[in-house]
Amino acid sequence: MRMLINVPETVVADALRGIAVAHPELTVDVEHRVIMRKGAPYEGKVGLVSGGGSGHEPLHGGFVGLGMLTAACPGEVFTSPVPDQMVRAAAAVDSGAGVLFVVKNYTGDVLNFDMAAELAEDEGVQVAKVLVNDDVAVTDSLYTAGRRGTGATLFVEKIAGAAAEEGAPLDRVAAIAHRVNEMSRSFGVALSAVTTPAKGGPTFDLPDGELELGIGIHGEPGRERRAMMTSGEIADFAVDAVVEDLRPDAPVLLLVNGMGATPLLELYGFAAEVHRVLDERRVPVARTLVGNYVTSLDMAGASVTICQVDEELLRLWDAPVSTPALRWGC
Repeated sequence: MRMLINVPETVVADALRGIAVAHPELTVDVEHRVIMRKGAPYEGKVGLVSGGGSGHEPLHGGFVGLGMLTAACPGEVFTSPVPDQMVRAAAAVDSGAGVLFVVKNYTGDVLNFDMAAELAEDEGVQVAKVLVNDDVAVTDSLYTAGRRGTGATLFVEKIAGAAAEEGAPLDRVAAIAHRVNEMSRSFGVALSAVTTPAKGGPTFDLPDGELELGIGIHGEPGRERRAMMTSGEIADFAVDAVVEDLRPDAPVLLLVNGMGATPLLELYGFAAEVHRVLDERRVPVARTLVGNYVTSLDMAGASVTICQVDEELLRLWDAPVSTPALRWGC
């Protein structure tokens, strides 16, 4: 097993210790596994809390900071965080204005965040939730009832985070988060299998010369397996999948996301092909983001996420943000 780790059992704690030394602007509770924006809670501001299994970095800890999340709760690799983490985070960031939980649609995440919301409200914290379910590839997959939550999580956290930064009340922040999710669609492609530290080898079989269309971020099966395709052919397939489902009639935000092991050279080339296809479908692109943001450890591949925006959502997207993984306008 060729991994830059000590032992599988401590990989998450070791990473949290690294985040703490690299980002002193954050408060990292390694023992209780909570990453918070230093100085929280902020008077009069809604807190944003998200989380999920580790292995998808920079999601979610990399998005804690000005204009995005107030706290993140990392679970074990590909495993939901536990309710105690979320309750601790909610209590720590609540200023009295309430807390929004951003939850990707995976069964463990949904159950644990639901339980955490009940427990937090018992402690006097007002909680709203938004469920991210943007993946058009499949429904009712290995980890999920309904559609999976993937790349749109970044759009939800950024845009809702900007609204909270402006002092919007909880119901308004939640409504904006729901609108972003409703206007977003994603589709992912795997060129190689993913290797987890605990297993030490590929978690599924993907023969040389083949790819999986519609893969999930834990290696869940997609729509179909095919012989290797060119970047342009993959862009045609992925864009058709998201555009046919959303049918946008206004400009979109575009995320061309790497799954962890795809070089930026390839991602930028793929982004050019995605733009080509969107232009052919007469879908205007307002903003483009390219890079590794919602990953699957060492999986090679990419995902395409679009979000139809109006003037308000675009303004909130452009608002200043300063986190370890996303930064502009500051």
